[in-house]
Amino acid sequence: MGKTQGILLETGTNELEIVEFGIDNNKFGINVIKVREIINPLPVTKVPQTHPQVEGIIELRGEVLPVVDVAKAIGFPPSDTPEKDKFIVTEFNQQKIVFHVHSVSQIHRISWEQIEKPSEMYQSSDSHIIGVIKLHGEMILLLDFEKIVVEINPEIGISLQRVQKIEKRDRSNKHLMIAEDSPLLRKLLHDTLTEAGFKYMEFFENGKDALEYLENLLAEGKELEKEVQLVITDIEMPQMDGHHLTKKIKEHSQLSKLPIIIFSSLITDDLRHKGEKVGADAQVSKPEIAELVQLIDQFLI
Repeated sequence: MGKTQGILLETGTNELEIVEFGIDNNKFGINVIKVREIINPLPVTKVPQTHPQVEGIIELRGEVLPVVDVAKAIGFPPSDTPEKDKFIVTEFNQQKIVFHVHSVSQIHRISWEQIEKPSEMYQSSDSHIIGVIKLHGEMILLLDFEKIVVEINPEIGISLQRVQKIEKRDRSNKHLMIAEDSPLLRKLLHDTLTEAGFKYMEFFENGKDALEYLENLLAEGKELEKEVQLVITDIEMPQMDGHHLTKKIKEHSQLSKLPIIIFSSLITDDLRHKGEKVGADAQVSKPEIAELVQLIDQFLI
């Protein structure tokens, strides 16, 4: 399987395509949008004193890319049949990373509504699972690749250091609504936005819950401008993704004036048009939290 760009999906339909891959006997998934290509393993050059989950580096068409052992990252045993292993070449958070997996099988086209939030019975703060897909009598687990990468190198994630260069000002009277499915990123966003001076923040795990919150505010007769002044949303979320949430808000007669900033690892030159098409007011690539705060200021101050 080479290039995996698949069928181009209509923007804002709440659909996605996932590449199904195997680790040990378990099935996992990754959003096709993150995948540049899938290749057979290349010779890996080991690099001294790297993180234990990083196998080393490879050269791919003139680029030097790090290779991450996914099995090791999620606590699974190594491959029984290494000759069948695959490398998934990805691009997100403005960087390219190769993930070493045991097999790659097929691409599925599904709705975000089919992705269930992991149960608290088996979902801890250390979990790498962000969603469960029931498909043809089997379960496919969606992996949190951003979390894997940040655990290897915390400096490339959202951090307090990234907001220290922001101009200090009183932002405590601004009301933000944030849709982000990753528990790790919700905490990081809370901490960094608090450091930037924000006090009122409502967090939601997916677009569906966020939209219901807004609709309930209207149903209760509350003044929207006092409750929520700006929406920040991720793109990849169970139940309802950020593009669909943006589309729903911008098409709503009473909600359409709300500024929406998409804050996602999937903001690239190739994908920026998707956010523009659904009416996003701005788009920022993770982990650029300082740029996010500057845009919030631009819309609210």
